[in-house]
Amino acid sequence: MIKNHLQTFLLKRVSKAIGQYKLLTDGDKILLGVSGGKDSMTLLRLLMLKKNSLPVKFDLVAAHVDFGMNDGLSQRLEEHFREIGVQYHIERAALPGVPGEKKINCFWCAWNRRKTLFTLAKKYGCSKVALAHHLDDVVETYLMNLFFHGKVSAMPAKLKMFNGEFDLIRPMVLIEEKSIREYVKKMNIPHSTCVCPFFENSKRKYAEDLIKKLEKECPQVRINLFRSMKRIENDFLI
Repeated sequence: MIKNHLQTFLLKRVSKAIGQYKLLTDGDKILLGVSGGKDSMTLLRLLMLKKNSLPVKFDLVAAHVDFGMNDGLSQRLEEHFREIGVQYHIERAALPGVPGEKKINCFWCAWNRRKTLFTLAKKYGCSKVALAHHLDDVVETYLMNLFFHGKVSAMPAKLKMFNGEFDLIRPMVLIEEKSIREYVKKMNIPHSTCVCPFFENSKRKYAEDLIKKLEKECPQVRINLFRSMKRIENDFLI
């Protein structure tokens, strides 16, 4: 009963995001970036469940970019994709070095993964590229841009790419990470943990830890930050 209740809640959140931000149209073909982590594996499951229940019909292609950082992951994902019956593509490639730098960083890795996904979207004729960012990711990005770049911006639920060639969508933008963590545990969803050696010193980790500290004094800080992006009072800005 608990499992069904949580899954129903997550599916409703995805449906709300799809409707609120107009993420899908009838006949869409979606390329879903699957890293193998809890977030993308959860979104894969939710979209597979939604395929037969939404009024709009869509096709789904699961795509994994393997830079060789997690031994055996691509093979396990391939087995899972076959088991659930989803069309898939696994792209194996070496991660290019950062120009002028000796070390790889999170931004460079993510940028190259995204670039590869965009190339695959064109190859498969996809109208949408779906990423598994959740509410926490949006809020953390919001703070990172404020603190380190001096601008107000985050991760939109829907973003047109390459003059409208396809849309980048984030169907889990209304879901908190804690719900995803609980879901994969209760449903025994296979997933891989992050093995990136740079995350502990990343700006995202700093924003994540800061929010956790703030929550001790203001339990609603995460939701309040998310809502603040829609409640901008222009008359009180410079």
